[in-house]
Amino acid sequence: GAPAAAAAAAAAAAGAPSSSAVHIETLPADSTEVGDGSVGGSVGVYELSGVVSHVEADEDDDTQEPHLVSHVRVPEAYCWKGGEHPQWKDDVFVSEPARPGGCMLPKPRGRGDVEELDRQMTALEVENGIAPGSTPVIALVTETAAAMFTTGDYGGAPRLAAMTWGAEDLADSLGAQSNKDFEGDFAFTYKLARSLCLLGAAAAEVVPVETIDTNFRDLEALRKRAIEVRRQGYRGMLAIHPAQVPVINEAFTPSEEEIAEAREIVELFEADPSAGTIGWKGGMLDRPHLSRARQLLAQVED
Repeated sequence: GAPAAAAAAAAAAAGAPSSSAVHIETLPADSTEVGDGSVGGSVGVYELSGVVSHVEADEDDDTQEPHLVSHVRVPEAYCWKGGEHPQWKDDVFVSEPARPGGCMLPKPRGRGDVEELDRQMTALEVENGIAPGSTPVIALVTETAAAMFTTGDYGGAPRLAAMTWGAEDLADSLGAQSNKDFEGDFAFTYKLARSLCLLGAAAAEVVPVETIDTNFRDLEALRKRAIEVRRQGYRGMLAIHPAQVPVINEAFTPSEEEIAEAREIVELFEADPSAGTIGWKGGMLDRPHLSRARQLLAQVED
């Protein structure tokens, strides 16, 4: 499928257009068909560990040029660093000369893994004439049981632009038969992971991104879920199929009614700056309402 969008602020940090879906593209080993990373002004995420075959590589042959260096040269493309395998540093070595727009780090145990990735990337950026620290990172923070306890430790982590969470690998880490309850919703532990990611991202002042919906055929259920998590505070969502991208982007795009309401709230408080509360439509507005209105307007006016 065609690669598509990335999280709004994470993409903006890389100089890419704003969007709300992060589409993960998995490629066969040693593939040269990487694509240009863009669909509708959006950003793709490529699973780098599927692009270069570590097992078959000849360590004594320094003439082998990784395909990614030759074929991915678009600033909109995020590269997925394969943190779960022991050769993840090779992924960094392969991707940085290609100047990707950013990277997604799976299975970090905590802030220390982001800091280690930063050290590796900085050395390669300097070596390749890239501004140090200019490649942002999206951390996938709940894929192991231990990582659940460090979601609040990412504040100030270098390069960090967004945080997302994972239910599939977390279930594997726990030895669970399923991450769903009998009604088809996420079981409590995985809802907890969602909440911890959201809280951690807010504390770190980075963008929270909802995890994937594996049922890419049920777009109506996807739309409802995207709307729900946006109401909770999420700013984007992962996608595993191109058909999911427009649904997610629409769900996370403020409606004209929402924008008009936010502007009205801001104007009310600007007309009376000393007011702590203001009556409005039969109810009361206070400063948190003003803050949320400003945040919404910032999303559409950036």
